[in-house]
Amino acid sequence: VQLVASGGGMVQPGGSLRLSCLFSGFTFSNYDMNWIRSAPGNGPEWVASIDPSGQMTYYGASSKGRFTISRDNAKNTLFLQMNSLKPEDTALYNCGIRSSVPGRPYDLIGEYDYWGQGAQVTVSA
Repeated sequence: VQLVASGGGMVQPGGSLRLSCLFSGFTFSNYDMNWIRSAPGNGPEWVASIDPSGQMTYYGASSKGRFTISRDNAKNTLFLQMNSLKPEDTALYNCGIRSSVPGRPYDLIGEYDYWGQGAQVTVSA
């Protein structure tokens, strides 16, 4: 499995960023996907998850209403559109995969596998 995360950077409060994860080496459309983030001094925080079809999405309390998770199975790519960014969104964002199990809760970040360096997001004036 390989992945390339992109789209991170520095943005002012209220701004937007779009993160991407390009996967290869497995059948992308068979897996649940998620985004987590880690800020210095904090443990990993669940951001959002999406089912294999892309029709069902789930969000953590801090991202709901501002972030949108999506996927393009034809291009093996996962996205996270982040709007109305706040300084507390500053973190390293990683994408993960999990073999899909119908009915399994989507916020169990320990059940996902994560690769790559992630994408650093910094929100600062």
